Amino acid sequence: MEVIFAVGFDDQLGRYGRALRDLRAGDVVIDEFPFACGPKSGTEIVCLVCCQPIDYSSKDAKCPQCRWPVCKLCWNSNIHSGECKVFRNAKAPFGAGVDSKNRCPQLECITPLRVLLEKEKHPERWDREVEPMEYHDEARRGFQEIWNADLINIARYLRGPCKLSRFSEELIMRVVGILQVNAFEAKTPQGHPIRCLFPQTAILAHNCVPNTIRTIYPSEDYRIKLRTLVDVKKDEQLFVSYTFTLDGTAERQQHLKNGKYFTCRCERCCDPTELGSYFSSLICEDCDSGYISTINPLDNSSDWKCNKCECVIPSSKINAILDPIQDEVAVVEAMPYSDMRLQQTERLHRKYHHILHPLHFIQTNLRQSLTHMYGRVKGYELVTLPDSVLEYKIDLCRLVLKVLDIFEPGLSRSRATALYELYGPLALIAHKLYLCKMIDATIYRSRLGEAISVLQEAVTILENEDSLSPEGVLAVVGKKALEQLREAMLAIDRN
Repeated sequence: MEVIFAVGFDDQLGRYGRALRDLRAGDVVIDEFPFACGPKSGTEIVCLVCCQPIDYSSKDAKCPQCRWPVCKLCWNSNIHSGECKVFRNAKAPFGAGVDSKNRCPQLECITPLRVLLEKEKHPERWDREVEPMEYHDEARRGFQEIWNADLINIARYLRGPCKLSRFSEELIMRVVGILQVNAFEAKTPQGHPIRCLFPQTAILAHNCVPNTIRTIYPSEDYRIKLRTLVDVKKDEQLFVSYTFTLDGTAERQQHLKNGKYFTCRCERCCDPTELGSYFSSLICEDCDSGYISTINPLDNSSDWKCNKCECVIPSSKINAILDPIQDEVAVVEAMPYSDMRLQQTERLHRKYHHILHPLHFIQTNLRQSLTHMYGRVKGYELVTLPDSVLEYKIDLCRLVLKVLDIFEPGLSRSRATALYELYGPLALIAHKLYLCKMIDATIYRSRLGEAISVLQEAVTILENEDSLSPEGVLAVVGKKALEQLREAMLAIDRN
């Protein structure tokens, strides 16, 4: 594959990628297979191969050779063979320290062990790709409780009961750090979370407005392809996002500090208005026309100030307002998809519209949930929705897209799914109005053309996804819907 970027180094960013030529949106920048994959840290007992939760008390949930948790369907998988040999040779049993949440600290060693075994099998790739990776040893030591748990459950467990003294304690803790700082989460074909280490992809620096997006293909041994979201000029830096772009600044910073051990100082994070979106801002109680934003986004204790009047509010009061709202939202988001969840989401969306900026991240995430539920929840199927609700769903989609156009511009999955949710009500309203003779063929054709354009953009983006993923399935469904819409367009022309 053509080399698309050069590796540079910056005191603030560390290693980063720089485009070697002009790139078009959708160009593949990186195409690589993982160095190693395995269960996420802190997971309940799962099959070590497919990572589905299993009942370890069942005889069919144990590897016949080492007796560690492997479901019967995965007994012959090569994925488990490396650690299986280690556990057999050391006679290391599984099951010590299982807690009330069905988690076992012994599972923490699996993914680091796979990295170590892969290092021995492919030393050249380790030296070339993994050895230079950041692991923030000093910062991780500052989280003493986590450091000690990793030291006992991983490093000393592997060197002790597993008899792997050939790996030094320092090396094992370094591998743990490399995984914590650099690993990406993926989903198995069955939808279970795992983590994968992609050394080339991890070179790129983080930005809260990324210009690349990654797609992981479970059906291709978790191969990853990194594509440009937008056009990128020669010598521009290539950025990925290590956090959720639709979180507010405080939430993103906390995630990056706790999980990646750095403070993001990108343009968005340093701007109290988040690039003019007011994504974390509140409506001012004093003047009702201004928005309250933090004075210093990188300081959690900073006061907040209105952009129109002189109102200044301490951060403690802002937290006292936001924390209960976020707790309420978390309760609703934990509910299964149902008419009750839809109604409760709608209630929160309306309840806080006079407190939060219209594009606030809480409101945006509630709208995103509503766009998915209207049309899918039983009793709210798309064809049964009245025109007023269809129009409302269109408005919700457009507001979500307004935010995504700022933070995930171009060919992002989130934009594609929002566009997919938008096309349905656009096409349905146009069809209903035409059948009722409320619009003529010319207007119907124009409205249908808009729905086709929206759906085509969504499908174009989603076609890059793994065929087994929900987004890949959506692409197939979207293609069929496109054919039907185009047939409807031809029918108009024939008449």
